[in-house]
Amino acid sequence: MAGQSNAAPVIIKRKKIVQGGGHHGGAWKVAYADFVTAMMAFFMLMWLLNATTEKQRKGIADYFSPTIAVSRVSGGGDSMFGGDSTFSEEALAQNGTGASLAQPTESNKARGEKGSAEQDAAEAAEQQRMSQIAQALMAQGGESMTMQRMLRHVVTKVTDEGLVVEIFDLPNAPLFVDDTAEPTGETRKIAALIAEVLGLAENQIAVNGHLRTLPITLKDNPAWDLSTARAQAMRGMLESDGIASARMARISGHADRKPATQDPTAIRNNRLEIILLRKDR
Repeated sequence: MAGQSNAAPVIIKRKKIVQGGGHHGGAWKVAYADFVTAMMAFFMLMWLLNATTEKQRKGIADYFSPTIAVSRVSGGGDSMFGGDSTFSEEALAQNGTGASLAQPTESNKARGEKGSAEQDAAEAAEQQRMSQIAQALMAQGGESMTMQRMLRHVVTKVTDEGLVVEIFDLPNAPLFVDDTAEPTGETRKIAALIAEVLGLAENQIAVNGHLRTLPITLKDNPAWDLSTARAQAMRGMLESDGIASARMARISGHADRKPATQDPTAIRNNRLEIILLRKDR
């Protein structure tokens, strides 16, 4: 009995097990980083749209386009590595931003390209100039009832091509006699008025002739020849009223292929377009 009383006590250790969710991973961090990156790209896009011009935005778009070369004004030659080196005077493009020689010859001088700010200023000036010419033409209507009656035939608009002065038929007031290229007396007066206003500029001029679609189908459609003949007649009237023949860039007859109204047979489609072309056209 004494031996049993001296025995070492038995210690029972119970381990408490805590049931938990464990480690959840870091996938949410990746999603959050993608969200922040997307927001940064969005705000950068908004800033670029507000801070750049149209030409600058086109340049940025071209940079990211895989079909357009990154560099347009420099290179080793006509093809990849076609020159002696990228520093060869004979191989570099002549319209680059600089020349490789301190004193290059006239033929090897870098021509440079007009900066976007200069281009924008020049385009804005030309746009304003054409708007002023259009206003000068339409202002003639306030001089007399005769002028006002003539200008009923005239509308103007400024487009990418230039200032378009359009003269058109009105009911019971055609520009030409019947279906011919013989201008009426009122058309001759309108041509003289337009020539006077176009004399304020030196830009080249184009004349387009248009006709309405005939209500019946003819075997030989005279629209092509007649629209061209009417454009030629207007060219002749402008030149006789003081416009230099050297300013005439082109004369075109479009027949009935470009109606101005939804109804191709409407008399409004009988018209002439006199275009004061932009200098870069």
